[in-house]
Amino acid sequence: MEEQKLYTVSIFSENTVGLLNQITIIFTRRQLNIETLSVSPSAIEGIHKFTITTFSDQDMMEKVVKQIDKRVDVLKSYYNVDEELVYQEIALYKLSTPLFIQLASVEELIRKYNARILHINEDCVVLEKNGHYEETQALFRELSESIGVLQFIRSGRIAITKSKKERLSDMLAGLDH
Repeated sequence: MEEQKLYTVSIFSENTVGLLNQITIIFTRRQLNIETLSVSPSAIEGIHKFTITTFSDQDMMEKVVKQIDKRVDVLKSYYNVDEELVYQEIALYKLSTPLFIQLASVEELIRKYNARILHINEDCVVLEKNGHYEETQALFRELSESIGVLQFIRSGRIAITKSKKERLSDMLAGLDH
């Protein structure tokens, strides 16, 4: 049996109602849990990019991508491992202002994690941290253990390939000829 690891699936499509449901069904039928999901316009006008992470093996990822490609509204989908990507997540942490101010190492903590203060008032402080899952989770653990976290949210992964151009650009250029 192949090793299970985290894969990032990139799907390029038109922005069509119901497509997200069709894509998630493909993962559900194969009993793959979606870890993160992000959708946004891509660099190509009129084309949206879905970025989905899931734990699987390579054989299953090949099958999933082939099935996604069969969708009428999907232009192309790809899968990658972390080494082939530049990726980030964003996390927001809401903390009690009085407890945050009492924390002796506030400045050190912010510098250590390269976090930013987005909002502060007499009741709460909101910190922002960009990074990989392990980095945003480490800050969450440290804040939870020291002063407690009132609210926490992490975005889905956003990712681009390390190659010079998006693979979809090459595919679309080939169709123009």
